[in-house]
Amino acid sequence: MAVSEIDQLIALFARLPGLGPRSARRAVLHLLQRREQHLQPLAAALTRVSQTIKICSVCGNLDDHDPCRICRSEERDRRVICVVEDVSALWALERSGAFRGLYHVLGGTLSAIDGRSPEELNITGLVGRASAPEVEEVILALGATVEGQTTAHYIQDRLPAGRVRVSRLAHGVPVGGALDYLDDGTLNAALQARRPA
Repeated sequence: MAVSEIDQLIALFARLPGLGPRSARRAVLHLLQRREQHLQPLAAALTRVSQTIKICSVCGNLDDHDPCRICRSEERDRRVICVVEDVSALWALERSGAFRGLYHVLGGTLSAIDGRSPEELNITGLVGRASAPEVEEVILALGATVEGQTTAHYIQDRLPAGRVRVSRLAHGVPVGGALDYLDDGTLNAALQARRPA
């Protein structure tokens, strides 16, 4: 039995993170009922994006230019490189407005279970960038998971010894977090990373 165009569209939407089959059906129905306001502009935007978005050859970000806007910006602090697992982490840090340096996207973390080796990550590019004379610090902004910490250790061992300062994001109690809702690992990390009041 042939699958209808609508069913194919629902199946494609259902593959997106956060959308299951029911949410995908609702989204598709909404788009079809509002073709001119939502469906046609979305289809045009998707076509443009698929034709113009590139992976930055310097940092691994997604942009319509290569190098990306962040790497080209004269206003960024070129002495600091923040290493992130993926583009979504880069976008989260940019949204915060707290970091004004450069980024480096690894494309994942080391994982024996998933079969991700160092050769599959953009670690060689990072080591090359960290060797530049103007770079003073590399921030390892990787998740507080076993894979994130393993990747951070691996990278730290490969960076130019003594030439650049290597730091990590603090882990612990989130702003507004109540201690009785936190897991043991988070509480332990918070105690280990404590600082003077």
